[in-house]
Amino acid sequence: MSLHHGQPLTSRDSKGLIVAALGVVFGDIGTSPLYTLKECFGGSHPVLPSDQNILGILSLVFWSILIVISLKYVVFIMRADNKGEGGIMALLSLITQKARLGAGLQAFLIGLGLMGASLFYGDGVITPAISVLSAVEGLEVLKPQLHDFIIPIALAVLILLFRSQRHGTGKVGQLFGPIMLLWFLSLAVIGLESLLETPEVLWALDPRRAVEFFGHNGWHGFLTLGAVVLSVTGGEALYADMGHFGRIPIRKAWFFVALPALMLNYFGQAALLTRDPEAISSPFYLMVPPAWLSFMIILATLATVIASQAVISGAFSLTAQAIQLGFCPRLTIKYTSEDEMGQIYVPAINTMLMIGVIVLIIGLQSSSKLAAAYGIAVTGTMAIDTILAFVVVLSLWKWNPILSGLVALLFLMVDLAFFGANIPKIPDGGWFPLVIGAVVFVLLSTWKSGRSMLQDKLQEKAMPVEEFLALMAAYPPVRVSGTAVYLTLSRQGIPLALLNNLRHNKALHDNVIIMSVVTEPLPRVAAEKRRDVQKLADSLFRITLHYGFAESPNIQKALRSSSREITIDPNETYFFMSRETLIAKPSPLMALWRIRLFIGMARNAGSAARYFQIPLDRVVELGTQVMI
Repeated sequence: MSLHHGQPLTSRDSKGLIVAALGVVFGDIGTSPLYTLKECFGGSHPVLPSDQNILGILSLVFWSILIVISLKYVVFIMRADNKGEGGIMALLSLITQKARLGAGLQAFLIGLGLMGASLFYGDGVITPAISVLSAVEGLEVLKPQLHDFIIPIALAVLILLFRSQRHGTGKVGQLFGPIMLLWFLSLAVIGLESLLETPEVLWALDPRRAVEFFGHNGWHGFLTLGAVVLSVTGGEALYADMGHFGRIPIRKAWFFVALPALMLNYFGQAALLTRDPEAISSPFYLMVPPAWLSFMIILATLATVIASQAVISGAFSLTAQAIQLGFCPRLTIKYTSEDEMGQIYVPAINTMLMIGVIVLIIGLQSSSKLAAAYGIAVTGTMAIDTILAFVVVLSLWKWNPILSGLVALLFLMVDLAFFGANIPKIPDGGWFPLVIGAVVFVLLSTWKSGRSMLQDKLQEKAMPVEEFLALMAAYPPVRVSGTAVYLTLSRQGIPLALLNNLRHNKALHDNVIIMSVVTEPLPRVAAEKRRDVQKLADSLFRITLHYGFAESPNIQKALRSSSREITIDPNETYFFMSRETLIAKPSPLMALWRIRLFIGMARNAGSAARYFQIPLDRVVELGTQVMI
């Protein structure tokens, strides 16, 4: 379900968006109660489940959710939208498009944002693994003899999930919201029942309980933040998914449904631990009445599959945006819905995530060990969100620098505290998402730099328009019927593909179009601003197509739109592309190994014709050699 910006929402539409947001936006954070308190008292840095520690941990969870999710993301950062779109790419677009910053500072912020986007892929591997495995582990509570079946069942569920991506999430997505609504209601009912038995845990609402926890446990208490942060993982999805549902439905879904249900469940688990400290082995499932246990295991598995689906879909969307913005080579993108362009499937990313998830589960074997690896990528992304949002506040909103600086400092202190507490997790598996993020960062930054170098080299080989027109006047070529479209990265000069075709075939078509596709730092471009047409000479035109980073280029569709300057018959149109053979040479602009990496990526990049949705039987490729 998508939000159509600019159109008023009816009450019925708003309720539908609220329920849908529960399914997509809150899947990750909604399944955190499965493992958060369990890891606080039984993870890699456990504390004893004494009454004082239980209240301290519960207070930390309560205030972390309020500060990080409610205040930072829902109230504050969601204000920084780019034409209704959210996410780290939207923040980057706001900064590059509107903020007046020095070149050095802007380059640093772009690199920082790219680092945050790269860490998301590490999160995309570990979230499905820990979510589904923690749900299936409920079987051991139901019947201890089922322990040996936990890993195979979790792997089967996840492999089925990844294999089903090719069919799209449209029909399944309609079920996500109601299932998650049932999940949150179940969290609230089970938690409330336990809380009513031991209401003394409500003292955790007092933030002094959290301060006393640190005073009592010292450095060990600080390290426990590495488990407390599990309660806020998935918070970044609130902002990233804003374009699909809108700010108001997400806020209502959070404050009216998700937040109360989560709080009741956490307080209920703490109440159970107060009554029975031995319940640390699985406080969530041991809080469930025995008659409900089988139902809750099934519901939890469905909820974690939905949480995983949201992260996988997010990785697909992020990849598509990275391709549009020039940070990623063209990959095969399949559109799984004729109505919703956001529903896409990227086979290469899907395979990468599936392999990573399988390796993690087989290698670590339990949700507790996965939790030891979880958090560092998420907290890194959250800190980067805070920094970029602060730049937007200062440079675009012109807020009071002292007040906004204090607010940003508060959020950043919380983010960095969580990040610092997760650093000791690195040897225990935290290195895995960091390695994935580092590899993705190198690939994305190398592709962006390499494309810039290649574009400069091609521009050097291009012929100025005036020189080309003079040559055509002196030596008129043979004309053949039809229209030839020459795609080029450059918006200046005559591209190599046209020159090579003229050199080899000694002929030109009746109509010649030099075409460039430009991705604007906006989610979408209005139809009336889609294309610019410039007449260079009789029958020679330059057309520049403009797309937003959330759109999919369709050159044929753009050409079919009416134009006063030129009439194009699709049946008589052919597309000429230059296929460069790249040769590496030492350069002061980029290390030789990165140039070779770029060349390897370029050789394996997807078809430009498929990416621009051009019929393959109308494409002509002309080779050229470029030394970079």
